[in-house]
Order: sequence, then C-alpha cells, then structure tokens
Amino acid sequence: VAPTTPVCEVPSSAMTGTVVQLSCKETEGSPPSEYQWYKNGVALPEKTGTGSARAANITYTMNKKSGTLLFNTVTKNDTGEYFCEASNGIGLSQKCSVKRMQV
Repeated sequence: VAPTTPVCEVPSSAMTGTVVQLSCKETEGSPPSEYQWYKNGVALPEKTGTGSARAANITYTMNKKSGTLLFNTVTKNDTGEYFCEASNGIGLSQKCSVKRMQV
C-alpha cells in the first residue's frame, strides 16, 4: 500500500539552546514508510559514524524509521522551512506541507 500524506509536527518557534523534536508520521503505508526530512528544500543528510567535517556540523539526529528529527541544541542556523517525505517503495512518496521554524 502506498503511503498517505504524512502529518508533520514542526514547532513554529524555538529558543536557542533548547531541545527541539520535529515529528512525521503516516500510518497507511505497508510496508511501513521511511521518512526523510528536508530543510529549505534540501534533503538533510543522516548523521553517520564518519568523522567528516560535515558530520561534525550536524546538530541533529534523524530517525528514518520513526520520522523524528531531534535537535539537541537548536541554533539560529536551524531556522528554516522544514517538511518531510514518506516513502516505502510503493507508489509515489508523499510530502507534508512546509512549515517554518524560527529559532
């Protein structure tokens, strides 16, 4: 079964230095969907175990299975427009509407 449009929860504002969690969920897809978060239209890379400079700059944890995007300490750089995409390999992937988070 292809995924339905996921429900995204993105706080509209957050205080610098706080813990912020964005969530994305869709329940119709079978097999269960995997989720990809985007910021300003660009796919967010998953944090990997490599010690690359890019990974060192990543301040969040993205869980593709649960659809959560967790910022341990948000910074002004995390301000932007976020949306997530659910896909399970069947039918078209589905995106939720873009929501802006102001830090």
